[in-house]
Amino acid sequence: MNFDKLISGFFIIFAMTLNFGFFYGDIATLEQHSKYELFAAIVINIIATTLKIGDKTQIGSVLLATSLVADIQLIAAATIWTIAYYTNALDVHSTAVIISLSGGALMANVTSVILYIGETLKSKR
Repeated sequence: MNFDKLISGFFIIFAMTLNFGFFYGDIATLEQHSKYELFAAIVINIIATTLKIGDKTQIGSVLLATSLVADIQLIAAATIWTIAYYTNALDVHSTAVIISLSGGALMANVTSVILYIGETLKSKR
């Protein structure tokens, strides 16, 4: 068993599941989405991104790109949430933007997991 692949795969899949946990719920109701889960999704996504940096293959570059996209979208969602909260502008529109950004990050994470599974199936023992 390759321990590096185990750790990398764990964080890639964990990032996706945390992101899904935050994304799941009504897009217009912020109470259904936990700020702590968003924070955890950001932290785990950044760890997953860091683990992908050393891979010098073509698939490694694409995996890194998907991870960077997810990082940027989740950080943007947290930034919008923070600004809207402190300016008392947290309404249905800003809630929809926050959840939509996390949905985009979720799609990047799903792409990353699919590529990771494909790479794993393609690799020879």
